[in-house]
Amino acid sequence: MPIHPTAIVDSNAQVAESADIGPHAVIEENVKIGENVKVYPNAFISGWTEIGDDCEIHPGAVIGHIPQDFHFTGGRSYCRIGPRTIIREFASIHRGTQPESWTLVGEDCFILGYAHVGHNCDLGRGVKVYNCAALSGHVTVGDHVIVSGYSLTHPFVRIGDHVLVAGGTRLTKDVPPYMMVVHESECVGINTIGLRRSGRFTDEEIKEAKDTYRLLFRSGRMFREAAEELRTRAKTKTGRAILEFISADSKRGIIGGAKTTDHATESD
Repeated sequence: MPIHPTAIVDSNAQVAESADIGPHAVIEENVKIGENVKVYPNAFISGWTEIGDDCEIHPGAVIGHIPQDFHFTGGRSYCRIGPRTIIREFASIHRGTQPESWTLVGEDCFILGYAHVGHNCDLGRGVKVYNCAALSGHVTVGDHVIVSGYSLTHPFVRIGDHVLVAGGTRLTKDVPPYMMVVHESECVGINTIGLRRSGRFTDEEIKEAKDTYRLLFRSGRMFREAAEELRTRAKTKTGRAILEFISADSKRGIIGGAKTTDHATESD
């Protein structure tokens, strides 16, 4: 187990023998470090935090620290980082606020420099949070989402699978799966390129996602009325996933369409 002599690793921390702990890294007593984890210099891992196998924790990253929430009362809460996730320089991921609650980051995620994942967030598989993007507390993010740089996400927002959040977006409402969102919470189309590149969707499924976008956001109909029609029209997994998402409970409500036609797009 290569632990640099200047690293501070609590004797009660559970660190796999294959892990590599760099200079001046700090690992506190309740932390668990999996196999083949690389912790770079000056990283700080605290609280009841679990780091999955084959993760990379880059210099200055802060994981599992006390949440930035005045509701926090000092109880035990948790943070879990899934296998093969990369956390870059000075990113921060805080543990849950309420006692026994969790902050969860799935496997194969990529959290870039200075990005923030707030307390009680739940990120799915393959999520990318780019530089300086901030996810406030209790944000739920589906699989294979891209949250672009310098974007801000309001607490309790839900983001569906394969969503693309553009850089600089201020996101205050829930975003159904497969959508693209820009500016002040404006849904402007389907993440067609992302769906095709993933290799997980047929042409029929992508077409139904586009048709669903047009029905919900471009038809000019009341959203509730359009959603009811979707119940009879959804045939593939994309249509059904969007219907399930917009039918679920929401604390923030569903995002609206583009406020001007200049922002709306149905192209690839």
